[in-house]
Amino acid sequence: MIHAFAPRFRRPLVVLLCAQLLLTACGATEPSAMADGPVRWPTPAPDSRTQATLTVPNFEAPSATGCARPIQTHETPGLQRNAQFEGHALRERRALADAATPPDALRKPSRAEASGALAASPAPIAEAPPAAMAMPSPAASAAPRIAVQPPAQAPRPASEPVTAGMVDDNADFGEYLAFRGRTQVAHRERDISARYLLQVRDARGAVVPDAEVAVQAANGAAMWARTDAGGRAWLHPNAFDKARSEVYEVTVRKNGRQSTAFLQRGQKNAVDVVLPGKPGAAPARARLDLVFLIDATGSMDDEIAKLKTTLRTIADQVARLPSRPDTCFGLVAYRDRNDDFLVRRHDFTNDLNAFQGVLDALRAAGGGDYPEAMNEALNETVHKLSWRGNGTTRLVVLLADAPPHLDYGGPQYDDDMVAALGKGIKVFSVGASGLDQQGEYIQRQIAQYTGGRFVFLTYKEAANPASGPGTQTVHDVGNYSVQTLDRLIVRLVSEELGKLPAGS
Repeated sequence: MIHAFAPRFRRPLVVLLCAQLLLTACGATEPSAMADGPVRWPTPAPDSRTQATLTVPNFEAPSATGCARPIQTHETPGLQRNAQFEGHALRERRALADAATPPDALRKPSRAEASGALAASPAPIAEAPPAAMAMPSPAASAAPRIAVQPPAQAPRPASEPVTAGMVDDNADFGEYLAFRGRTQVAHRERDISARYLLQVRDARGAVVPDAEVAVQAANGAAMWARTDAGGRAWLHPNAFDKARSEVYEVTVRKNGRQSTAFLQRGQKNAVDVVLPGKPGAAPARARLDLVFLIDATGSMDDEIAKLKTTLRTIADQVARLPSRPDTCFGLVAYRDRNDDFLVRRHDFTNDLNAFQGVLDALRAAGGGDYPEAMNEALNETVHKLSWRGNGTTRLVVLLADAPPHLDYGGPQYDDDMVAALGKGIKVFSVGASGLDQQGEYIQRQIAQYTGGRFVFLTYKEAANPASGPGTQTVHDVGNYSVQTLDRLIVRLVSEELGKLPAGS
């Protein structure tokens, strides 16, 4: 089924047909072509970081059928845990290295130090970047992070609320591009300057959530996505096609139905795709997979403690939403390489008591330097949790106060935010106190690309988390309202589930 462009962008049908033929010819040469079309729906690749599999998504489509199971925990140990089994020589080498390093450089700043440092010097840590990383110009090179010790602050009352604001960078895309332009920090670059909205509906005009999407250029460049609960997905051709092709074939499928449209570079209207045939039966009940992805290093104690005390409130309010969702909870905690664990993930369960138990057992500790193992944790969240299949709304709440290590090699957050879009996973990034400009930039990248939003904690005094809850923030944001964090999480879930068609 071919849909013509709006009149002002119309091209002769022969051009579109030729483009389609070129796409078919290109795809037919790929070894992973499947029976229903040329590599449009390739089989998952074992490693997307090799040249041979650049156009093949390194993920398996969500396929779990349920989460009524005891909690299954997997831990990736850090060097501290491995050291128990290492020889004395390695421990001696680490001791010598520690002795040669000033003690303050070996620990992550405290909450008070982090807030003082942020006010004094918002520039990120200078790191040795991989080749794919975007770097600031020499004039804007990052200065070392300065730890400033403010006066001692009394701990905040445990009952005190945590307040937060939120911005939607996809809704105010022009301002988001301006933020990217004026923020010169080290990051992994994905060009999102060209952006197009895809809207998928059925023959009756109802939105089609969780539909599989393949976007291909004639040169073989391709990307994958799944529509959100509103049947929408944002497409960024420059993020996967450096050649900047003029025309892309957009194919959508769900439950055996498939339809094709074309995206022409520069068009202003949305790409509308209608799936033909009779829609499948809607689920009797909405399904929600909700993951808390948490930086569990020493400076995150306040945020972790608050999540522990508000989890049941969040779960209860989500359960009372009009859609009455069937909710599965997952938890992924991370620290850093020199800690006792790098990543600790608890797979999905619908047993809220058991989930509360693993959350209560989580302690904030370690961390060392400022960046943490967010890359590794996001990779395990996207690829190793048992996400449920067709028709599920999949959300991640990422709570962190530091950027990822960009100097480790291995998984990189930009690869996994691309894979998250392909699996229909939205990330809502929550910037905790002490998050610097680099951390804000990266968290907003992840949220914008996956269709989520950037959330940030707010205080009475912007640069002083010890001042208590308020409306102020150090982040480069505007036009935001403030709520308690637990209510904001429920609001985000409610808005997502509220997009589902009636009956879901």
